[in-house]
Order: sequence, then structure tokens, then C-alpha cells
Amino acid sequence: MSSGRVRLVVALVALLSCGDLYAQTRRAPARRAPVAPPPPAMRTEAAVVKCPQVLGDGVRTKRSYCDVLVGRDPAAGILITIPAHSGPATLLFDLHNRHTYSEEEVKANRGFHRFTATIGILTLDNTLLSRAVVQSEFRTQADLVDRLLGGSGPGGLKAVAPTGTESIALLVAEDVTQVSILGEKLSVIRADGVTDTFLASGRPMAIVSNIMAEYRPVPLRAPARAPARAPARTPAARPR
Repeated sequence: MSSGRVRLVVALVALLSCGDLYAQTRRAPARRAPVAPPPPAMRTEAAVVKCPQVLGDGVRTKRSYCDVLVGRDPAAGILITIPAHSGPATLLFDLHNRHTYSEEEVKANRGFHRFTATIGILTLDNTLLSRAVVQSEFRTQADLVDRLLGGSGPGGLKAVAPTGTESIALLVAEDVTQVSILGEKLSVIRADGVTDTFLASGRPMAIVSNIMAEYRPVPLRAPARAPARAPARTPAARPR
């Protein structure tokens, strides 16, 4: 082979090598695995509540107060809806004793009452999740948590009012989105030492307020990607 042809072959090899190297540098970078989005932040908000017997709004706290009725049927209780949640949610509310205030009894030193109210929190299929108890003593008007509007007393106040407060926090499983609050038993010790016990179905025996739900929303799922379509194949040319 002549020296001229040798130089031509070497030049072609070098040119092909440079083209291959250029093609490698032009390749698209490798795809990175998608990063999962962070989970939604926890939320705390007022729960949706269906109260069978609304007691009224507080003068001082501006809260809505709901009577807890003695009963055994969850559908007849205070129904609380918790939004769909990822992992357990927390049901929060304040439980109060229920007192009928009498200024005459207080002035006559007969106003003392010691209340012990027991309630149940259940699922709608009658599964008991937990019980809660509030115990408090009443002596004077200062022991009332709030006064309620809508009554015939002085200033349009109701005689019935919440006294004592027990803050309740209950974990609710991921698959539970509605619970019911029902009263079980009320025990009252009066100033004369007599103890009354109330178990009759339908009787108001406690009060709840400030019902909240703390939960992590279910994350939104990204829409599934359509599978990549294979490029159309060009039919091979038929030999002439």
C-alpha cells in the first residue's frame, strides 16, 4: 500500500473515532428515579358534628354546646365526622358536667353538687372505642364554665350551664371516619348527701364543646403515565 493510501486510511479512522466520541458526549443523561413528594402536613380543624340536642352558644367562649344523651344506639348519639386520613387521627373535645343553676339555692347554701358523668365513644357498628369521665363540684356561679344564651332568665340566659371541664383526646384508626358520643351514667351527690344516679335512655347527662379533628390528609395520587408508544416501523423497500 502506498504512503498516500496509508495516510488516507489513518485519517478516516481518526475521523470515525472522533465522530463516535462526539456521539457519546451527545447522549442524553441517565434518568433519575422520581423523588416522592413529602406527606401532607397535619391539620387541626373543627369537626363536622350532628348534634341531636343543641344546648346553645356560650356568652363568654362563643362556643356551641351540645347535650350528651344517655343511650345505646350510636345512630342516636352525637355524630362526629372525621375527614379521610392517612394513619390514625385524633378526636379532641371538651367534656363538661351539666348543672341547672339556681341563685336561690346558692344563697341558701344548698347549691353544692358533685357530678360524675361517664360517656362512651363508639363507631357506628356499636364498637366501643373508649370511655371518658368528667367529675367536678359546683358551689357558686364562679364554678360555671359559661352561661348560655336563649333562656328566659335574666339577660336571656339559660339556667342549664356547663361546669367542670375534662379535655379528651382519642386516637381514631385510619379506616374510621365517623364516631358517636353517647351517655352511659350520671351520678350526682347533693348538698344533703343524697346520691342520685341517672341511667334512663334519652336523658341529657353531660355537655360537650370544642369538637376538633387532628389528622393527616390522604395524599393525592399522581395520574398514571401512559406507556410510551413504540415508533412506527417503516416498511422495508421491496427489491426491484
